[in-house]
Amino acid sequence: MTIFLGILSRKISQIPLITGDFLYAVMIYLLVRIVFTDKKALYIIVVSLLICYSIEFLQLYQGNWMIELRKTLFGRYVLGQGFLWSDILAYTFGIASAFCIERIVLKYTNRVSA
Repeated sequence: MTIFLGILSRKISQIPLITGDFLYAVMIYLLVRIVFTDKKALYIIVVSLLICYSIEFLQLYQGNWMIELRKTLFGRYVLGQGFLWSDILAYTFGIASAFCIERIVLKYTNRVSA
């Protein structure tokens, strides 16, 4: 659902571009949470931020092979096109939001199951 909404946000011009970056970070957080189910929240947050920030800073590299890779569908969606500080902000808010939602959901489900 998150991936679908992120792609949809790139297709509808009325949706701000930062929405896709926010949802990208949420997706990364969810994937890291799925892979590392037994890790503490701080670990999930740090790994998610490192992945998002690394991909964003990698956009500063403009080698020919990387430029060609970014022209593909995979490269465009996963690696992005160009570095923006606003993307760093969107990633930070996306991961923080995913963490907060996870906490609220866990608190509610623990209360219901008790």
